[in-house]
Amino acid sequence: MPRKRKICVVTGTRAEYGLLRWVMEGIRNSPRLELQVIVTGMHLSPEFGLTYTEIEGEGFHIDRKVEMLLSSDTPVGITKSMGVCMIGFADALSEMKPDLLLVLGDRYEIFAAVSAALVTHIPVAHLHGGETTEGAFDEALRHSITKMSHLHFVAADEYQKRVIQLGEHPDRVFNVGGLGIDNILKLNLLEKDELEKSLDFKLGEKNLMITFHPVTLEKHSSTQHMKELLETLATLRETKLIFTLPNSDTEGRIIFKMIDDFIKEQSNTKAFTSLGQVRHFSCIKYVDGVVGNSSSGLTEVPSFKKGTINIGDRQMGRLKAESVIDCKPFKTDINNAIQKLYSTEFQDKLNTVINPYGFGGASEAIVNILDSITLDGIHKKKFYDYL
Repeated sequence: MPRKRKICVVTGTRAEYGLLRWVMEGIRNSPRLELQVIVTGMHLSPEFGLTYTEIEGEGFHIDRKVEMLLSSDTPVGITKSMGVCMIGFADALSEMKPDLLLVLGDRYEIFAAVSAALVTHIPVAHLHGGETTEGAFDEALRHSITKMSHLHFVAADEYQKRVIQLGEHPDRVFNVGGLGIDNILKLNLLEKDELEKSLDFKLGEKNLMITFHPVTLEKHSSTQHMKELLETLATLRETKLIFTLPNSDTEGRIIFKMIDDFIKEQSNTKAFTSLGQVRHFSCIKYVDGVVGNSSSGLTEVPSFKKGTINIGDRQMGRLKAESVIDCKPFKTDINNAIQKLYSTEFQDKLNTVINPYGFGGASEAIVNILDSITLDGIHKKKFYDYL
């Protein structure tokens, strides 16, 4: 019997694991593949909810935990965390010897892991490459990861073309659609009363969900943008507000504190470090819309036929459905966007919205390709001139 191909999946955040979950399940169930799992980053931090326990709770064995987060979210602290991460992955990959490293997205811990894989001659499969986020340094990290990767699974035609434009051969670039939609189709979401009980929070006639991450390419702007958002939300006395806290990015802890101070003064609010996938999508199902600058508002929320208020430049460049309302990070603009969200004209058109990230099936498509594709000679890449 031939040896199983070892696929090592790396995950560093709660949201990223949510996207990878069904790919991991498919790898685990394949008779030709062996799943290895490395967790790192926020998964291992008490401050961010020790979310590695959710991975274990869903039956996955974690082969290695790579500690790397320092208790600092300054540029110096983040840079040092990247160095610690690369050292940890050098040891982990040397001992585990996977046939392929599977990563998603654009975060700095993934960049460090892929850098280690490059030097140790481990080929990389990259998910959700080719996308653009002009307001975050994730943009540069994502495209750098693309150039260090050997197989590419993208979410849309435009992203497929961009990866090829970066010099990757079309035969190695697969448009499988967005992974988040698989969660929407496969998860058993909570009923409203079950969700309220789980959250210990009663929904009202009007409800909004808020996720605001730092804009990492703009120095010290995140604090001011968050201040403008919170001052706007403070006027919505009759609207229930559910916050999910930001990632471990530059200035993230400042936003943590601002949200914490806000909910102490507002009885109509509650904040969560990590909702988990079931509660997260259940919240989207029952709120009127999502507010902030998270990619979920663009890639997943449109499938629920709900509106998204996309604040500022963090997601600039991504494909967007007609359910997305772009606005500047100022009180007047945010308030106008909220009014538009609740307008009859906008609500009437939501039923016809089409999610540009597809209709599901990405996880199965990825696993099928990992099952069958040859890895012989995959390390050496010739730059493909896209004309």
